[in-house]
Amino acid sequence: MLIAVLCIGLLGFGVAACGDDEESSGGGGGSSAEELKGSIAIDGSSTVYPFAQAAAELFNEENPDVKISVGQSGTGGGFEKFCAGETDISDASRPIKDDEEVPVCEKGGVKYAEVQIANDGIAVATNKELKVDCLTVPQLKKIWNKGSKIKNLKEVDSSLPDTELSLYGPGTDSGTFDFFTDAVNGEEGVTREDYEASEDDNQLVTGVSGDPGGLGYFGFSYYEQNADKLNLVGVGEDAGSCVKPSNETIQDGSYTPLSRPLYMYPSAKAIARPEVKAFMDFILANQADIAKAANIVGLTEEQATKAKSDLTTAEA
Repeated sequence: MLIAVLCIGLLGFGVAACGDDEESSGGGGGSSAEELKGSIAIDGSSTVYPFAQAAAELFNEENPDVKISVGQSGTGGGFEKFCAGETDISDASRPIKDDEEVPVCEKGGVKYAEVQIANDGIAVATNKELKVDCLTVPQLKKIWNKGSKIKNLKEVDSSLPDTELSLYGPGTDSGTFDFFTDAVNGEEGVTREDYEASEDDNQLVTGVSGDPGGLGYFGFSYYEQNADKLNLVGVGEDAGSCVKPSNETIQDGSYTPLSRPLYMYPSAKAIARPEVKAFMDFILANQADIAKAANIVGLTEEQATKAKSDLTTAEA
């Protein structure tokens, strides 16, 4: 299903995004499209996965001899492979962890750049028939905090539907899990454990949409792809400040505290290869179109300028 969605998006703008040979032929890597060969291994965040897939599809329209593999083992799982030297680019929905992952990369001699490629919000959603318009951060904490025994929305607030809950959320290798638990429960990794967990956001969507009491959280792009099957919940510090995620509210930061940047981490060793350099240059030159195809929120002009500057740290 995801491939089909991406293909539709790519067909919609592929000519416009790829028609400027001067800007993106060879991705700016100093080689013509005919000369670019090799392979690029990408893994990591399931939230960044649609963006990486769309980028690979578009790049291959001009560079068919570059073989690009894109996995989605979660942000943490992706960094494990990256720091072991198994991948060229790591997708991440949070920054690399200074206390855990950075030392592993340093031990493995893996140098890298942190490059923001898009923006995202974590969507809180319920089953289509479970009409919940707003959940405050304190209410979400009641539901998701460690030791929570909440099984019915009425236990959270008497004004909410009298519905037994079935909870769905990311597994512990997911950057979405890390971000949500920190923003909502106040400490990264702290959560109740009696919920259906998966690093695959598509599975979470399937669970929530197929369960009358389904409530879960996942990357906003997965909500957009399945909006007809889900009920989107607004989030705020209190009932008067509830905001639903959208391209606009995520980019301007008004969807708080569940908006975040998305990253790609290319290794310095990989970026020295012309096909990887060309691919990353292509992404930054076409990030708005790629984000549109992947239903992910693009960069602001300021963010795009910084991303190009940050990429040079891997090239040094």
